[in-house]
Amino acid sequence: MTLLNLPPDYSRIRRVQSFFELVATSFADSVNAQCWERTLPGDFGEVVAQLGGGEGIVTLDEKRLRALKVNAAGRAAIGVMLKDQRLLRERELDPVLNCIYDYPRDKELGPVSTDVFSFHVDSAQVPADTWLCTYHGPASECLRNDEAARRVDCCETRTELLQQFGGEDNDDFRAFLAEHCYDLHYAALPQARPFSFGVGHLWRIACDYPGSPVPPCIHRAPETLPGQPPRLLLIS
Repeated sequence: MTLLNLPPDYSRIRRVQSFFELVATSFADSVNAQCWERTLPGDFGEVVAQLGGGEGIVTLDEKRLRALKVNAAGRAAIGVMLKDQRLLRERELDPVLNCIYDYPRDKELGPVSTDVFSFHVDSAQVPADTWLCTYHGPASECLRNDEAARRVDCCETRTELLQQFGGEDNDDFRAFLAEHCYDLHYAALPQARPFSFGVGHLWRIACDYPGSPVPPCIHRAPETLPGQPPRLLLIS
């Protein structure tokens, strides 16, 4: 597993020592991301090799994983993923295991990209968090809140969006931004230093919802490049 190399001066991230601490520790005092740093047993690369080729995002169920012809190390990796999924389900969450060969891209070119490769925050109408762990392949990236600016707050971008909207900068325009998720996407400032969530670590990150006590965590999916192995991801 990759070492977790977090910015030493960034106070919005809290490390925890167990799953139960990850569950029990509320977001507060500006902390908007918590990480259970782990070195996992097993050979996740063998699992990926046995899954074979594919395209897009393939959801993996327990039956398919247990049917793979892997050795003891591959079996251990499968056990880890299924255990993580079970722990989250016991908390009434809905975790999904995915093998990601590639992500869909925005089909329409516009002033704000809204695919997962763009830095963004997750949103909800009720209190909610995002949970994720990359077991194999490139990991998600995080952008410090103080090194980011909402794309819709950029004057040039906002002007383009107003032209697309065809109206005034009012409540209807803000509803238009929300409808298309434009207001959830961010640009890295020139001095920004994005960092990786790493492989094997279980993260709980804050979403944007009414009344949230902390700002949401800004993140993005890693680029999927030709020749790279697919990514094994747990997300809820």
